[in-house]
Amino acid sequence: MYSKLGSADRVWYVGVLRMILLRLSLCALASIFLSAGLLPCAGAQTHSASGQHKKDKLMAMHAKGSFDVKSTPLPADDATTGTSIGRVALDKQFHGDLDAASKGEMLGAGNPATGTAGYVAMEQVTGTLHGKSGSFALEHKGTLEGGKFEPNVTVVPGSGTGELTGIAGDMTITIAAGKHSYSFDYTLPAAP
Repeated sequence: MYSKLGSADRVWYVGVLRMILLRLSLCALASIFLSAGLLPCAGAQTHSASGQHKKDKLMAMHAKGSFDVKSTPLPADDATTGTSIGRVALDKQFHGDLDAASKGEMLGAGNPATGTAGYVAMEQVTGTLHGKSGSFALEHKGTLEGGKFEPNVTVVPGSGTGELTGIAGDMTITIAAGKHSYSFDYTLPAAP
């Protein structure tokens, strides 16, 4: 059949074959990496000995409590010198369902005195969560506009260690009368 095609059709045919081979190669590589546990996937699927796919079972949990935070201004670094971006070291102690300490760094800009600002932060939390020991990282992004504070705090995928390996979730922070509290909806893989 190939020999009966004109030159333009041959170019198209070879292109289609290359695309098919590339897709097959990528699928084969992805399958190899997945089966070796080297490539995470959104569905958290695993392979059983019989070759059947199964979804990991997740336990949905809720934690709440309070936390104390100590923030220490840091000097500008090479990336922030000459800008309005401020750096702050974070040192927290969580109480309640999450009994842990954390350290991190925050970058902020804007003018909180006028009710407008934004921040991003990363922190490493180490301790126990509902009795399970380990650590995980939290990623923050927040805005202050019109005096309304709207933080978004999410567990960094793949950051869980120890008994908190596989943790995912979102934390809500509330600041009222100068007191900090958290509400944490999270999932952990169910024990086998």
